[in-house]
Amino acid sequence: MFRPVANGLRTDYPVPGLPFINDERLPLDNPDAIERTGRDQGEGLWGRTDPLPGDGWVAFTTEPKNRAYAWAVHYHPDHGRTVLLVSDESWSGLHHDWLYGHNGFLYRHGGYWWDGTAWHRPSVVFDGAFERYDARPVQDALSITAADLLLHPADPGKAQVATIAGFTAPTTALPNWLDHLALWAEHRRRAPDARPLEKCVVDLSAPELQPGQLVDRAGLAKIVNIAEDDLPDLRYASDKLPEPQAHGASGPLWSQAVARDWAEEHHRAHGPGVLLSATTSYGTPQPQGLVADHNRLTKVIHADGEQSEEAAKGLAWWPAVALTVGPHSLFPMSALRTTLIDAVISHLAQDEEKGRSGIWRSPLRPDVVEIFDWYIQRKPDSTAGILSEICLTAQTRLDLPPETVGSIIRRSLRLQSKLGEDTVDALLDMALPPSAKSTES
Repeated sequence: MFRPVANGLRTDYPVPGLPFINDERLPLDNPDAIERTGRDQGEGLWGRTDPLPGDGWVAFTTEPKNRAYAWAVHYHPDHGRTVLLVSDESWSGLHHDWLYGHNGFLYRHGGYWWDGTAWHRPSVVFDGAFERYDARPVQDALSITAADLLLHPADPGKAQVATIAGFTAPTTALPNWLDHLALWAEHRRRAPDARPLEKCVVDLSAPELQPGQLVDRAGLAKIVNIAEDDLPDLRYASDKLPEPQAHGASGPLWSQAVARDWAEEHHRAHGPGVLLSATTSYGTPQPQGLVADHNRLTKVIHADGEQSEEAAKGLAWWPAVALTVGPHSLFPMSALRTTLIDAVISHLAQDEEKGRSGIWRSPLRPDVVEIFDWYIQRKPDSTAGILSEICLTAQTRLDLPPETVGSIIRRSLRLQSKLGEDTVDALLDMALPPSAKSTES
């Protein structure tokens, strides 16, 4: 997640705690001119502008007078403009979020986002059926505006507007930021077309963000139901954890709602491997299918009586592995995956051609379900990926809602899978994309 370092003086949405920078040199009504400020103007300078889907635009430029930083501007005819100063190396991430992230344009508290009408939790749960993160509204969210904050006493005389030349980003929040906000508001009074203060959203308040409701690393592990030591190490893999909502004496703190979302995503990725595991004759956990293949080959080798059972185990292990593991496995697992997806899509297309809908849709053929069982028992960690691709392909090619596809898969596996209904339900509850989870589950 990008981190802004300052607010432009003409922004409509100030970030709490950050200084205000004089942005009068930026032609805020002309995105092409913003781009030209930096683009091809010299080594280390760059600029870019793009139209937003629907309406509005975004523009970026390296600041020529202080090349460590870049200006980022988001404009929407209904929601006004955001003007931020960011580090020059981070503007591309913000550009991606504003254009393609489907996560609004205003970010607070570690990724909580606002789209102009509602607040949503950080982008943590990925919906493979639409190839984007699931938008999850914040319960009882309240927007805090500049007008709300300026009801409290503030002294603009104790603040100042910074200039970009020689600017260095502060390492901590400004202690008297309310005074700076009051000075920002004074400057706006000189602009008759400025967005009203009661429409300038500054922050978010919600029960789940109250300090007493946040959890530390141990609390996150408890919600995910794994050992704390099994969480990604913050020193080497902090990007594999959700962005924290705050920091305390013991380290990062997360809202419980974000922790639950991350638990859902974690279990989607890793849960099938745990659910569809078995113990080898050596006492180690492995995918069910690999264990079954090893046991079967052990019996074949031991059957002639020339090998002890222990020797047969050893002779059977690497052939069992070679069947399905690795890029040169004896079974072409990648090709089998593609064929399985095509078989499911073909079945769904036939139902569409016959005009079947609702309860009249037919379940998948038993041989397709048998191959599905065989595949995921040997590649359980691929379960979420294959289900997502099926839902995405059905949605793009056949215009079938993911929930419909998920319901057909669930009904088919319940009827014909050798895994059993309880395992099928547990597996699909974890591995289906959020939009494909049927109300039957």
